[in-house]
Amino acid sequence: MAPLDPRAPTPGYLAFWQEYHLCALATPRPDGTPHLVPVGVTYDPRAGLARVITGRASAKAAHVRAAGPAGAAVAVSQVAGGKWATLEGLATVCEDPARIADAVSRYAERYGRTPAPDPERIVIEIALTRAMGNA
Repeated sequence: MAPLDPRAPTPGYLAFWQEYHLCALATPRPDGTPHLVPVGVTYDPRAGLARVITGRASAKAAHVRAAGPAGAAVAVSQVAGGKWATLEGLATVCEDPARIADAVSRYAERYGRTPAPDPERIVIEIALTRAMGNA
């Protein structure tokens, strides 16, 4: 399957990313092995970003930080029955309160609930480079 442009998804691909699905985020550990964890993800093709809210002390945030200022190569994916979609890109950790609030708002819209306030919350922003899937 040929990669898709993450900034110009097909209507079906975008709709799949707007449905309620838990996702998996793969980040590289310092030794190069993959760390795969379940997460909630929001997809913003206009900005070319996927966002994952998490705690400042999470392993996924530590892995992204360890990659340095250029970011960590990561992937997020979701599957439902025979449909699947993956987004790839360079992840960085953002601690800007306005961007965290925006990420929380997008999460609440997609997942139908607003997470409890958390002063340790950060957002992992993934600058998208590739999209794949059959959705």
